[in-house]
Order: sequence, then structure tokens, then C-alpha cells
Amino acid sequence: MSVDTTSPSAIELERRAFRRTQNIRSVLISMVSTVVFAVVVWFAVINTDGWAEVQRSFFNWDVFVASFPAVLNGLWLNIRVLFFASIGIAIGATLLAVIRTLRGPVFFPLRVLAAGYTDIFRGIPLILVLYLVGFGLPGLDFLPRMPVEFWGSLALILTYSAYVSEVLRAGIEAVNPSQRMAARSLGLSHAKTLRLVVMPQAVRKVTPALMNDFVSIQKDVGLISVLGAVDAVRAAQIQVASTYSFTPYVVAGLLFILMSLPMIRLTDWYTARAQKREQIGGQI
Repeated sequence: MSVDTTSPSAIELERRAFRRTQNIRSVLISMVSTVVFAVVVWFAVINTDGWAEVQRSFFNWDVFVASFPAVLNGLWLNIRVLFFASIGIAIGATLLAVIRTLRGPVFFPLRVLAAGYTDIFRGIPLILVLYLVGFGLPGLDFLPRMPVEFWGSLALILTYSAYVSEVLRAGIEAVNPSQRMAARSLGLSHAKTLRLVVMPQAVRKVTPALMNDFVSIQKDVGLISVLGAVDAVRAAQIQVASTYSFTPYVVAGLLFILMSLPMIRLTDWYTARAQKREQIGGQI
């Protein structure tokens, strides 16, 4: 007499049914509590004494529609800066991370330089770096006249390379040393070991943190407006000056949120998937 080992037992089926019921119950409770919370907050806000004035200043529909094209056109500049800055940050951060993980006394000066760089640029606020780079470096005249978005991109690269390099270095250090030794025992050079064995594992370990840094860059790219670039923030300022309404700032904020949402949701999804994989077999 053969026993069917592929079909789940009655106890397992009962557990699955219980989990389904619990999940449905949790979803319903979450939906109800969210709606109740939103309604309470909405009534609390609209019943405040200053709501009418705030609504007129920040949520003017006519101003919203009129300022939307100009702010959207400015956002295109932010997207271009984000694209080129991301490439520069990826290259700079990888070089810094590799330099900081080099072994041997001969590389000590390089390690000190890389450590000093990351300490300095992680300590200076980004807006100060923008001022120093945007208004200081052009005065040296070592480059032909460049647009302000170039200097804004350079400031973002200098600052975020320091942050991202530390994330990458943490990933490299987290790779088990046996992986490196196994690769070297197979005859791979140090460069090939780093490129083919260490870096793929390191990047996979810190992918959620890297994605979070990218979301921060998407947000901070709006700071290039302090240099005079007509991006979404500067375009909103111009519209505010001409309409005497703060609604264009709301337009810019919504556009930045829409730009960031896909990466935010992707980060959450990837983090949840990685956590689920790590906990396979551990749930009761």
C-alpha cells in the first residue's frame, strides 16, 4: 500500500485555511482603520479656523492648472541631472569602496585619502557643497563656462559618492572571506576575484540600502535650484512670485512624489522579498 507524500495532510490544510482567514481579517481591519483615520484627520483639518485661508493659499485649482506646465518642464531638468549624477555616483562610490577595502601597507595612503574624502563629504551639508562647488569652482577657470546644472550634478556626485561608497564597503566586508580565498585558490587574480565573486554578492547584500540612497538623491536633486537652475523648485518659485499663491509649491511636491513612488515601492517590494527568502521555513 503506497502512501501519497505529495498531498498535504489534514492538519496542514487546516493551518492553511486558518492563515487565509487571518489574512482576510487583517486586510479588512486595516482597510476600515485606514478609512476611519483618514476621515478623522480630514474633519479635524477642515474644521480648523485657518483652513479657508490655507486652502486659498495652497490649494487654488486655477493656479494649480496654470502653473503645472512650467513646473513639469522644470522637473525635466531634475530628471536629467538625476540621470547623469546617478552614473557619476555609481562610478565614484565603487572606486572609493574598492580603495577602502584594499589590503597591504602599500595602499595605506590611498586608504587614508578615501577615508578622509568620505569623512569630509558625509560631514558637510549638501547645500553647502552646492554653494562651494557652484560658486567656487567656476572661479578657478580650469574648465570652460559650464551650465549651473553641471555644477549641481558635480556637487551631488561628490556628496553621494561618499554615502554610497560606505554602503558598498559594508557589503564587501559582509562577504565571507572563504569566498575570496576559494576564488584565489582557483587561480583568479585579485581584480577578477573582486569583479566576479565579491562585488556581485556585496551588491546583492546592500541592494535595499542602495535603493534608499537613490530615493534620497531623487529628492535632493531639487536643491540645485539654489544655484539658479530653473528646475521644478525654481519654476515653482517663479510661479509663486507671479500668482501670490503657494499652490505651485504643492504642484512641485506632488511631481517629486510621483517621481519617487516607483522606486519607493520597488524598494519595499525587494526588501520584503529578501526578508521572506531569509525566513523561509521559519514561520509557524
